Amino acid sequence: MFVTKINISFFYLNNEVAFICYNGFMEKIVIKCKTLDDTNLLAQKFAKLVQEKGCFVNLYGEIGAGKTALVRLTAEALGVKEKVTSPSFVILNEYHSASIPVYHFDLYRLEHVGISTITDELREYSEGKKITFVEWAEFSQGELPFERLEINVTYDDDDSRNYEFSSIGEKNNYVIEGLK
Repeated sequence: MFVTKINISFFYLNNEVAFICYNGFMEKIVIKCKTLDDTNLLAQKFAKLVQEKGCFVNLYGEIGAGKTALVRLTAEALGVKEKVTSPSFVILNEYHSASIPVYHFDLYRLEHVGISTITDELREYSEGKKITFVEWAEFSQGELPFERLEINVTYDDDDSRNYEFSSIGEKNNYVIEGLK
C-alpha cells in the first residue's frame, strides 16, 4: 500500500473558502466564483501570473461550466484585442495581439485518431513563452504528459463556479502559490 501525506490549508478569497492541498507531486487550489465579476477577477490574477513565462493549461468541465469564459476573460486581461470564441468547430484559435501569444484548442470533436495526429503539435504549444489552453483535454486519452496546469470547472446549484487549479509537475507551482 502506498500512502501519501497530504496537508490541507484553508483560507478565504472574496469571502469564500478556498483550499490548497499539498503533496510531493501536485499542488491544488479551489476558488469559488459567485458571479462573472468574480471570474473576471480570477482571470485577471491568473493572467498576471502567467504573462511572463506562459503556460500550458488543460481545461475540464461540462458544457456550459465556464471553460471558454475563463479563457476569454484571461485573454482579455492579457490584452487580446480579437473576439475570443470557442474553437469547437475549428479545433484551434490563435490570438497574437497581446504581449504573449494565446492559443486555444478544443478537442471535443476529435476522435482518438484525430488526437494522435495533433499530439506533437500540442507538445510544441507547451514550449516557450506562450499560453495554450486545451478544452476537453480528457479526450487526449493521456497523451499530454508534459508539465501543465489543469483547471477543472464545475458549477453549483446556486450557479456559482468552482475553479480547481492543479499544477502537474513543478514548473507551474508558482501559479498556485500566486493564486493564494
